[in-house]
Amino acid sequence: MKKDYFAHDTAIISDTAKVGRDTKIWVNCQIREGVRIGQKCIIGKDTYIDENVVIGNEVKIQNGVSIYHGVTIKDKVFIGPNVTFSNDLYPRAFNNEWKVYDTIVEEGASVGANSTIICGHTIGTYAMIGAGSVVAKDIPPHALVMGNPAQIKGYVCKCGNKLVNSICDKCGFVLGEK
Repeated sequence: MKKDYFAHDTAIISDTAKVGRDTKIWVNCQIREGVRIGQKCIIGKDTYIDENVVIGNEVKIQNGVSIYHGVTIKDKVFIGPNVTFSNDLYPRAFNNEWKVYDTIVEEGASVGANSTIICGHTIGTYAMIGAGSVVAKDIPPHALVMGNPAQIKGYVCKCGNKLVNSICDKCGFVLGEK
């Protein structure tokens, strides 16, 4: 059966994973059982995608990212290099009864390099997480957050421009208007 996506020869992709048309999976990636990846995605080298993770269309995941079971990434999301998503709030090597806490990254959000996303939270549409941040609570749509723990420092437009007085001077977007 001919694949309609590209996978580097070193990528390991489970037979039960579903990968969308025109997606590119690069060097040393591991895609586990039950994963669903949409169309036109880019999965950077050395990325690990755990079982049953869902990734939307046109998602760009940079090198060295770890995405664990319980994570859903919606369309047009950017994940910077070396981002880590967790899925257990109380990790112990000897705990056989641990619980997965779901994490959702909404459409168009961007997560900066080396950020850690603590499980059980939602990152809102078009939110932007600054590099090196630790997300430990829900992030509202369009929020610009940074730090450890990540704190709101402003708001951004769909185009990524920081809003001034709730307005984007680049495209005219007004925060709170439909």
